[in-house]
Amino acid sequence: MHSVTQFSGAWKSCCILLVWLITGTAGAVTPGKYLIEINKSTRELNVLSGTNVIRSFHISIGRAEHGAKRSRGDNRTPVGSYQVVDFNNDSKFSFFMLLNYPNTVDAWHGYRNELISASEFQEIVRAIKVDEAPPQNTALGGSIGIHGVGEETGETLDIHAKFNWTEGCIALTNEEIVELRKYVSQGTKVVIRE
Repeated sequence: MHSVTQFSGAWKSCCILLVWLITGTAGAVTPGKYLIEINKSTRELNVLSGTNVIRSFHISIGRAEHGAKRSRGDNRTPVGSYQVVDFNNDSKFSFFMLLNYPNTVDAWHGYRNELISASEFQEIVRAIKVDEAPPQNTALGGSIGIHGVGEETGETLDIHAKFNWTEGCIALTNEEIVELRKYVSQGTKVVIRE
């Protein structure tokens, strides 16, 4: 009997196609009328209604600016399609919107590169399929979201304006995260592009 880790390359490709067909790249379709689009290279977050940009915000992202997030501690902001799955009003960063990172594509990369086990891969896929937060404690990392700066001082606001300072999250000022909250509900789709 063969273990899951002994699948051939062709079989693995079939599995990822099946996962994509069953769950899509990030789960269910966005409820509500807004889409959040993040461009890492321009450090911009846009709120869209259809194809119309309703509001734009300057953002900070992970310190390792380029590339997709692949593992815990790499300081990269993920690239792909995600959903907001939870909110935290008591965050040290003022307000926190948790994304469903890792999604099925992130999980597939992690499994293919032997960062996560078959059971961890399956648990991530299951969580995404039922619109829950996936496991946040795997080697892929977790607790990725959109949040404020936290304690705002002249220094923290200056750092936020000039540098990418997060460990992989997307950051706005505290005032901006409160404004963004008006457009976001549980399930809002967030597309992050390089």
